[in-house]
Amino acid sequence: MIPKKLSLAAAVITATALTLTACGAGENQSSDLSTVTVMAPFLEAQPPSADGAVQKKLEELTGKDVNITWAPNSSYEDKTNITLASSDIPHVMVMQGKTPGFVKNAQAGAFWDLTDKLDDYPNLKTTFPEVEKNSSINGKVYGVFRARGPMRALVMFRQDWLDRLGLHAPETTEDLYNVAKAFTEQDPDGNGQDDTWGITIPKWGGALGTNSPYDIMETWYGAGNRWAERDGKLVPSFETEEFLEADRFIKKMVDEKLINQDFATFDSTKWNEPFLNGKGGIIVDVDTRVHSLISLFKQANPDDFENKVGFAGNLKGPDGELHAHPTDGYGGFLAIPKSSVRTEAELKTVLEFLNKLNSNEAAVLLKNGIEGVNFTLEDGKAAPVKPETAEGKTVATDIKTYAQLATLVTGNNFHQVKEPSEFEQKVVDRRIEVMAEDLKSAAYNPAAPFVSPTYVSKGAQLDNIVSDARIKYLAGQIDEQGLKDAISLWKSSGGDKVQEEINQLWQDSK
Repeated sequence: MIPKKLSLAAAVITATALTLTACGAGENQSSDLSTVTVMAPFLEAQPPSADGAVQKKLEELTGKDVNITWAPNSSYEDKTNITLASSDIPHVMVMQGKTPGFVKNAQAGAFWDLTDKLDDYPNLKTTFPEVEKNSSINGKVYGVFRARGPMRALVMFRQDWLDRLGLHAPETTEDLYNVAKAFTEQDPDGNGQDDTWGITIPKWGGALGTNSPYDIMETWYGAGNRWAERDGKLVPSFETEEFLEADRFIKKMVDEKLINQDFATFDSTKWNEPFLNGKGGIIVDVDTRVHSLISLFKQANPDDFENKVGFAGNLKGPDGELHAHPTDGYGGFLAIPKSSVRTEAELKTVLEFLNKLNSNEAAVLLKNGIEGVNFTLEDGKAAPVKPETAEGKTVATDIKTYAQLATLVTGNNFHQVKEPSEFEQKVVDRRIEVMAEDLKSAAYNPAAPFVSPTYVSKGAQLDNIVSDARIKYLAGQIDEQGLKDAISLWKSSGGDKVQEEINQLWQDSK
């Protein structure tokens, strides 16, 4: 009986054993792989039906029967470890990142090394080599990465408040402070009450380097993006003076109540509510939240929503430079276990399947849906079919889950969505322009491709030392020396070893 929560060590041992013996799942898989089995997460309330229109179209485009096991996103990593230790391993597994479990399994030989194989397939030969490098484990590619926008950080603000106070959109961190202060102290909604604040930040479940508002602002200050190069070495961003300067800046806003005072506990699922309800006027997050906010205002009042949401790109720091905060450019990858795909011939079959899965036609299916069923083309953009049919509604819902299989390593080979109004279309077009401009000043993580053995085993605990101390410092529970002490504890608890290993890997890659 497989335990509900399998240890990483057990997963590695079992997966390696299956790899070495070439048994287990492979015994009950078709040798010609006429059926390709896949495991992927679903984020909706229910997974798609196995006989739905999207599934049928997917099989038509790839020429394979595709048997997908959908697992809840909330428990996906546990499901991954359990699956790798079972006798029923799929041909393709969506891996959501370089988790300790995946890294250990990959380095133990449980997944195919695709480093020198992907260039043989036109739809898998990426046009984003730096992102592929970021997704690698010390230069070895163990999966087809799922491309995500490398630049996503924005500052969103109540445009009507800004207009009422006669202010301009922030361009610098100093501007951000001034706008937040005005939103807190100058009655921006005009109701005569002292009931507003500047920036809303929720409880952040992730540790360091998870694109939190704190990470973004630290990058703006020049601290680097998770890691930074200083004097010819890579150092964690929190060892830089700019990190401390940024956190002093954030703490100043907390102390002056320009940030919601429950930031350490505020439910992230309610992040939009203060903005919509006229309490908090600023959000620092990914650019797609702009669309969500505008849509919610539109639902509330279709006749008065166009002046509610404004946005600006990344902000210049105190040094006058723009250090824009990018992501690593990917959101996990599609990996191929060796225990189910046992030979080079079978690997070729699976890679041919993935090559078709990243064709233009498949990208349209996974990201837009089925033309004539849930969307139609208008001016080259995908517009919803009106009136909406039951089948169209099902397809539109299903592709939100099937999008987990989209890799897009050669670009966004699908149709841009046509917005329902000219105003909303202009907002989307402007967002794209801002992101493209900020990308020119991206502060990439120089350590993204490298995986320290010590970090694999101790990284989560190490990061929590600093991330917990950062929250306590901002909340006034410890002083700056306490934050520095936590950084020292990180170093003495294994962080120094992580830094040594990362720097050796970095030097070896040159």
